[in-house]
Amino acid sequence: MDVEEHMDLAVSRIAAAIGEPARARMLYNLLDGHARTSTELAMVAEVSPSTASVHLHRLMTERLVKVHVQGKHRYYSLEGPNVSGALEGLSVLAGGSRGQFVPNTPSRLRAARTCYDHMAGTLGVALHDRFRALGWLSADYELSLDGLKGLAALGIDVERTRALRRRFAYACLDWSERRPHVGGALGAALLNVALKRKWVVQDLDSRALGVTSLGRREMLARFGLRAPEGRPD
Repeated sequence: MDVEEHMDLAVSRIAAAIGEPARARMLYNLLDGHARTSTELAMVAEVSPSTASVHLHRLMTERLVKVHVQGKHRYYSLEGPNVSGALEGLSVLAGGSRGQFVPNTPSRLRAARTCYDHMAGTLGVALHDRFRALGWLSADYELSLDGLKGLAALGIDVERTRALRRRFAYACLDWSERRPHVGGALGAALLNVALKRKWVVQDLDSRALGVTSLGRREMLARFGLRAPEGRPD
């Protein structure tokens, strides 16, 4: 088998995987960048959970989707930008449109909250994205020189944080946004700084965090981030 024939077969397998209607609905539902569970994807595809599992296995085999395991939950997302690009191209040819992800989390929890000992919700995801955009965090969650300087300016002792008996930093999938926020020792250090400096205050009876006016000013000045207020409903 020559290279061209091998490529033809690979393309035909991928096309067949996308071409099945239930699998196509799953893929296009993930195109907005938000991860979803197999149960949610089964509902979108209008198939049983067991059938959805078979479809997802096929999509993973063809490297169209990937799974993120967090606790007892499994979240599926597109494998990467190449898959997104291919789906976008097909949607242009088809002339269709797709629905938007609409979280059903109560607004005061969705805006900002704690996830174990780090920040989650819209604020946590936004901070994660800003740190990546600023070049502070790499794709494998290592700090750049700018990241080291920026965290030091916040009063975070990076070496001490690294020495803790836990992962330094990783992508923790946010259950309301279905996109990552910063977990691990670094995430905990960031929350500690935000609480200590009164950027956020925690509700007495829930995990919700309220972003103070000082916090909004500081996050805008330091990170170029417009933070949500995170007030109770």
